[in-house]
Amino acid sequence: MSTKIHETACVDPGANIGEGTSIWHFCHIMKDTHIGENSSLGQNCFVAAGVRIGSNCKIQNNVSLYTGVTLEDDVFCGPSMVFTNVKTPRCAHPRNNPETDYRPTLVKRGASIGANATILSGITIGEHALIGAGAVVTKDVPPYALILGIPGTQQGYACECGEILTPQNNTAICPICSRSYQLEDGQFQLTSVG
Repeated sequence: MSTKIHETACVDPGANIGEGTSIWHFCHIMKDTHIGENSSLGQNCFVAAGVRIGSNCKIQNNVSLYTGVTLEDDVFCGPSMVFTNVKTPRCAHPRNNPETDYRPTLVKRGASIGANATILSGITIGEHALIGAGAVVTKDVPPYALILGIPGTQQGYACECGEILTPQNNTAICPICSRSYQLEDGQFQLTSVG
């Protein structure tokens, strides 16, 4: 198993790319990045200095990951979705100091972000959350939450397998994979694997 880097991609010295990862056409990977094993970056992706991408992530075409963004393992980023890293950008008053100006964004294990969604800086997206296409996420997202709309609001829950769940009496069983969930104190939690 080897790393695949397309000849049109630019990978700066100091980038760390794991085994089995594929970097496709016209991507730019900057120094001091870390990309885990078996991940895939589609055409025209940009990964800024200091970004961390876990293993088995799939980043579709035209996604830019700016300094401050961290993706844990098994994260999906749909085509042309957007991460930001500065709350109040200004050209005449640059905010380019990674230690004071960039707000960290964390996407936890197994979360999926749909095409053309926008994730504002400083957000944490919980494990296995599902962000719908075109949503604008302005606040933290709990684990397993289904987020839709502008601004993004929670419209339900998603199973680890991606099926949309509708809890009844604070419990849900996935009709596809039979995982069981319990809703406790507003948090959705996995209770058993079918």
